Amino acid sequence: MADLDKIEQTIKNGDEPLLCQYNRLPLTIKDFWAWSASDIMSNTTRSRFAEFIVATATNVDLRIPRQEWESYDLLTPEGIKIEVKSSAYIQSWYQKEISKIIFSIKPARYWNSSNGEQESIAIRHADIYVMCLLKYKDQSTINPLDMDQWDFYVLSRQELDNYKRSKHSITLKSLENLTKPVTYTGLLDEIKIKHRYQKSTTA
Repeated sequence: MADLDKIEQTIKNGDEPLLCQYNRLPLTIKDFWAWSASDIMSNTTRSRFAEFIVATATNVDLRIPRQEWESYDLLTPEGIKIEVKSSAYIQSWYQKEISKIIFSIKPARYWNSSNGEQESIAIRHADIYVMCLLKYKDQSTINPLDMDQWDFYVLSRQELDNYKRSKHSITLKSLENLTKPVTYTGLLDEIKIKHRYQKSTTA
């Protein structure tokens, strides 16, 4: 059997139908999206939604589908590689108390989807790391679609590599000791500032 190359994906518009025996079913991929991704409060969906938020704030080309297996989450038009993490106080499941805020910063071994091989050394691959905190604490009115309910903490790879307390995770308190949160409208400028500073100190 011949090697199988990586499949290049294209953006779907949502109207693509499901088929059975060459006939269209009364279902589309939009129905699948609604069924599988409506719970934006769940950890998995919220994480992907956070990537979408950062993508829209940084002018990432949304005509190119999300890349599942890249070593970073987003690539801006300026060539900045971004990794996105998310956390929230309120979850979609029953809680006795609000969640403690912690973000994973663990270095990773990149699996290359083009050749099916994994790197032997775990490193941080992105230039910039954006920690997205759904900061709202009122369960009755929480709305992840409202950008005013989010805070964004931006760190360069250099800042994380120099962080000594843990190589695997960072708490909100430690994060606030390293940087101040920005709003959705200030996110792009903060990313550019951090990126320029990192380039100037590593040149």
